[in-house]
Amino acid sequence: MDDTRLREILDGFAATRVLVVGDFFLDQYLVLDAELTETSIETALDAYQVVEKRLFPGAAGTVTSNLKALGAGTVSALGAIGVDGEGFELKRGLQQTGVDTGLLIETEERFTSTYTKPVLRECDVERELNRIDIKNRSALPRKTEKRIVSFLREVARQVDAVVVADQVQERNCGVITDTVREELSRLSQQCREVVFIVDSRVRIGEYTSMWIKPNQREAFSAAHDTEADSVTMKETAAVGLDLVKRNGRPVFVTLAEDGILAVTANAVHHVPTLRQTGTIDIVGAGDSVMAGITLALCSGATPEEAAVVGNLVASITVQQIGVTGTATRQEVLQRFRATHEQFQPLSLKH
Repeated sequence: MDDTRLREILDGFAATRVLVVGDFFLDQYLVLDAELTETSIETALDAYQVVEKRLFPGAAGTVTSNLKALGAGTVSALGAIGVDGEGFELKRGLQQTGVDTGLLIETEERFTSTYTKPVLRECDVERELNRIDIKNRSALPRKTEKRIVSFLREVARQVDAVVVADQVQERNCGVITDTVREELSRLSQQCREVVFIVDSRVRIGEYTSMWIKPNQREAFSAAHDTEADSVTMKETAAVGLDLVKRNGRPVFVTLAEDGILAVTANAVHHVPTLRQTGTIDIVGAGDSVMAGITLALCSGATPEEAAVVGNLVASITVQQIGVTGTATRQEVLQRFRATHEQFQPLSLKH
């Protein structure tokens, strides 16, 4: 890829319509000032004092934030949140980034899933403490599930891409239930011109007829139904080809600091990433990769070109500490111009 080709791909982002369906979380960073810590009279334990709050749409919301930052034309959120303070903040955060929340279902039968991240500030240095999670651990109500399916049927043909963010590990407790997954598979077969692309923590092997973006561990587990402590590049390439054959669509296998394998039925391309120096924050990196890949595919990029764009976006977002990072098209172009030789795809034999 050269500068001209990258600009062609980036210029197509503004016309892209994307639906993001899945688990929207609130990322809530609470900054604690160590010098203000008090001792509780009642318990004699430390009482941390919050001096700053940073609130961001998380999980599927990280994908939507990255899509909008990259200049996507329209981005719609389809999911379910609670009627609570966290839901108010999450919905407001989505709207502030320009996301259409008209399909976001609010129900009193659910919590708004929240990752609370206490950050202790000492001598102007911040250190993240143990995360506190609020998640739904009961099945998605049938009424809500039916509304999700109905919205999918209504909107799928009106967009260029459907991004699936399957975040909740407990089966059927998130938005992407077995029923919703089956509907997505059916729609992906009917709407072949639409890019259906999936990120799933524990069930990536259950998706059919869709583009998928597993990491090495997830890909190996999906292909072999077993865990592996370590997987070589050659083994990962073989796993990717197996998943392409099984799924009927190209596969992107993320390799952390080693980049991405873009796998099609006929080729495996290794797309390196930028070697980072200094402090990095990998939280949300996979979501930023997903946003870059999705928009690139909708702009006519090949899988290996899309992987280059995804890696470029992530190389920028991981340098943003203590926030949900995003990147703009201009930043992507500038990063490519400065480091383009490091992102060139390499074909692997198979």
